[in-house]
Amino acid sequence: MKYIKGYLLLGLTLILGSCSDFLDRDPDQILTNDQIFSDAKMINSVLAGFYGDTENWGQSFATPASFTKVDDGCVTDGGRDNMQEYSDNQWRVYPYKYIRNLNQFLAGLRATTVLESTEKLRYEGEIRFLRAWAYFSMCRGLGGVPIVNDNVYEYEAGMDVSGLAVPRSKESEVYDYIINECATIADYLPTKPTINAARATRWAALMLKARAAVYAGSLANYNNKMVAPIRTEGNEVGIPAEMATPYYETALEAAKEVITQASAYYNLDITIRNDLGQNFYNAVCVKENNHEVIWAKDYAYPGATHGFTQKNIPASLAEDQERCYSGAVLNLVEAFEYKDNRDGTIKVKDESGNYIMYSRPEDAFANKDARLWGTVLYPGAKFRGSEVVLQAGQKVPDGNGNWKEIIGKADSYDDNNRLITSINGPMESNEIRINKTGFFFRKFLDETIGASTNSKMSTMWYPRFRISEAYMIACEAAYELNKTGEDDPLNYINPVRTRAGISELESITFEDIVREYRVEFALEDHRYWDLKRWRLAHEIWDGNSENPDAQLYELFPYQVNDPGSANDKMWVFDKKKAYMVPYPRYFQMKNYYNFFDNSWLNKNPLLVKNPYQ
Repeated sequence: MKYIKGYLLLGLTLILGSCSDFLDRDPDQILTNDQIFSDAKMINSVLAGFYGDTENWGQSFATPASFTKVDDGCVTDGGRDNMQEYSDNQWRVYPYKYIRNLNQFLAGLRATTVLESTEKLRYEGEIRFLRAWAYFSMCRGLGGVPIVNDNVYEYEAGMDVSGLAVPRSKESEVYDYIINECATIADYLPTKPTINAARATRWAALMLKARAAVYAGSLANYNNKMVAPIRTEGNEVGIPAEMATPYYETALEAAKEVITQASAYYNLDITIRNDLGQNFYNAVCVKENNHEVIWAKDYAYPGATHGFTQKNIPASLAEDQERCYSGAVLNLVEAFEYKDNRDGTIKVKDESGNYIMYSRPEDAFANKDARLWGTVLYPGAKFRGSEVVLQAGQKVPDGNGNWKEIIGKADSYDDNNRLITSINGPMESNEIRINKTGFFFRKFLDETIGASTNSKMSTMWYPRFRISEAYMIACEAAYELNKTGEDDPLNYINPVRTRAGISELESITFEDIVREYRVEFALEDHRYWDLKRWRLAHEIWDGNSENPDAQLYELFPYQVNDPGSANDKMWVFDKKKAYMVPYPRYFQMKNYYNFFDNSWLNKNPLLVKNPYQ
C-alpha cells in the first residue's frame, strides 16, 4: 500500500487567517492515500502542509543570518563575522523528495471523487504552482536540473536504480517548464486574492512566469556578454544569446497582464500621502487591507510564528532577552536617493574636512527616498511611537582644533547625567545584544506588542511577490527590448518612484534599474539572485577591501559635548569600515552556480558537474 506523509502542521491557521481553517489541522502523521483522498478536509490539510514546506529556499525568517549574507546588513550580536567567500552551496536546494510528494499527491487528487471539479482543478493548479516554485528555486542556484514531470518513481530494496536516473535538462528547458506550467495553471487558479496572500492565485502564477522569464532573459543576455561565458557543453548551464529577446517579451507580457488585469486587487497603494515612509512599510509589512502583496509566506499565532522581531528589536524596545542580532549597513542606506539629489551619500564632513553639524541625528536622513524610512531604523527614527536612540559616544573638542572621542558601556552617562553611549549602541566590541552598525532593520520588524517575546513572537509575513515587482519586471524587459511609446520603461519605473516620493526619471539606464530593484526589494530575497543573473556579483563583491561596494560600512552618531558653544548637543557622524565584517564580500566565478553534491552525483551517473566544480 502506498503512503504519503500528511504535512499537517500543528496549530497553523496562517493560510487564511483566523477566519479560516485552511491550516488549522492536526500534528504530522503518516496516512494512507485512501485515508487522504476520501476526505476533502484531509486533502485540504495536506495541501496546506506543502505550502509550509517552502520555508528555507533563500533568505527567510527561519534563518536570521540569511539577511546578513549580501550587502544589506551584518551580524551585530557577539563576535565578528569572518565570512570571506560565498560557499559552493549558498542557498542551494534540491527538493526532489518534496517534488515526489507533490506528484504523488497530484496523482491521488486527479483520481479522487470527493471534490467538485472546480475545486479539484484549483488544487491541481496550487500543487503545480508549488512544484514550479521548487524548480525555480533549484534552477536559480544550480542551473539545469532533472525534470521529472508528473512521475512518481517507486523504489524497492535491491532493485536496479539505473532506470530511475534522469539527466539534467538544459537551463533554458527548466525555465521553459516553469513558464509553461504557470501559463497553464493560471486558468485553474482564482483571481480573487486569498486572505493574507498565502495561497496561489492566477496573479501569483503569472508573477512566477514573469520572474522566470526575466531571469532566463537576463542570463541569455548578460552571461553571453562576459569575456568567458559560463556554460557546460550540453547547456545545462548557459542559455544561447538569441533566446534573450523572446524571454524578455514573455516577461513583459506576463507582468503587464498582472498590472492591467489585476488592478482591481493590487496597486502601488498610496494611502498615507503625508507619510510615504509609513506608507511603504505598510505596503510591505501590514496584512490588513493590503493591496500590494500577491503571494507571501504567512504566519499566525499560535503555532506558526517566527523570531525575526525578537532577534532584531532595538534593546530599548526589547520585551525579552533576545535583541540586536543584526543591523543594516551604510551601503544599503546610501543606495536610497535624496529627493533633490540622486547621490544618496550621507554628508558627514564638508570640503574642508570639518564635521557637518546636525541639530538632530535624524536630520542627516531628511529628504531621503521614503522607502529608507520603511526599510531601516536610522538614528532618531521612531518605532512603536518611541525614538530609537543610537549614540556611539560623545565628541569633545580638545582645544587644538581636533576632537576627542568619549565612549562608554551600553546605557552609560557622564557626571553631568549626559548620555555617553546608548543602550542600543552602536559600539565596536564583541559584546552581545547591542548594535554595531548604527542602523537596525525596520522592514519585517513587527510593531505588535509582544512580537519580540519568546512566548509569542511574530506573525509578520514574508512577501514573495508584490505588485511593484510586476512594474520592475515590465520596466527591465521593456528596457532590454528598447521599447518606446506605451511600453517605454519609464512608464513602469516612474510609478514605483512616485510612490516613494522621489523624482521621476526623464531617461533611464541599466544602473537605474539595478538600483531600483535594490532599494525596493531590500531583504526580500532579490539582491543575491539579481546580481547573479545580471553577472554583476563578481564585479560588485570583488573581495577588494578598498572597493566601497564589497566592503561593508557602519555609521556611528556622536553628540557634541561642548557647554557654552553653539555646537553643544549637536550631532556628528563617523563613517567607518564595519567592525563586525572585517573582510569584504567576495563572490567568485564559481559562485554563479552551486556545486552538485557528490552524493547526488554518485546516485545519478547521468548528472554532469557545474563549471568550476
